[in-house]
Amino acid sequence: MSGFSVEWLNLREAADARARDLHLHDQALGWLGLNAGALAHPSLGESIVVDLGAGTGSTLRALAAPGSQHLVWRLVDHDGALLNEALRRHGRHYRIEDYQSDLTVVAELPLGGARLVTASALFDLMSATFIDALVLRLAGMRKSWPCGLYAALNYDGTTVWNPAHPYDAMVLAAFNQDQLRDKGAGPALGPQAGNYLAHALTQAGFKVQTATSPWLLGDDDAAMLEALITGIADAVAENGSLDARLLANWRDFRLAHAASGGCIVGHVDVLALP
Repeated sequence: MSGFSVEWLNLREAADARARDLHLHDQALGWLGLNAGALAHPSLGESIVVDLGAGTGSTLRALAAPGSQHLVWRLVDHDGALLNEALRRHGRHYRIEDYQSDLTVVAELPLGGARLVTASALFDLMSATFIDALVLRLAGMRKSWPCGLYAALNYDGTTVWNPAHPYDAMVLAAFNQDQLRDKGAGPALGPQAGNYLAHALTQAGFKVQTATSPWLLGDDDAAMLEALITGIADAVAENGSLDARLLANWRDFRLAHAASGGCIVGHVDVLALP
């Protein structure tokens, strides 16, 4: 699978934290017994959270709450360097099991005994085949124990820039097309991922809730905006769908306004419980 640098993950984390839908976030905590009154459930004892595409542990940090140190966190990623960074940051304070695994081999993912499977900004990189296999496995697990899924920050294909530029729509269309390419897990669902995941889980008998979770980026996010603009331009340039001079004009305009402008990037959160 395509990898991400620690630098990019660090840049986006504050925007991710602001974007997460608080209602679904609190419902996920309640399912883990960490947010009294959010959900009614029996005494849980030891709960296991399996975080797919864990990176440096951003989902762990997002779900940090009184009592979360007593959970077992299974962090799963194909990138050993990112897992090592997660262990460096949290290994002394949380009960962590790290698994360097190929996420696409769903049958071998360490889901046994999980109370909640989580992922952040992952499913838009994955294929329909991956989602179908994961949902099928989660549905089969219900026979032994109740397990939910909390998938946050799935890109939905919308971006609105301020100030506007005449080429915004063309660049967005080209970028969204690039999001559908194979990133190592089969043809990616890209902007369709959130809806596809919610539908698959509903069809499998889960109670599914969705909510929007847009990035709201402004002048305080200039470093992230610069990285985002450069990343979009590089992706579009690689697929060759736009004239290079047109794309360079857009990129240069956007970078010139990174410290004074902003954008809204759409995402959707999904919470599915048995």
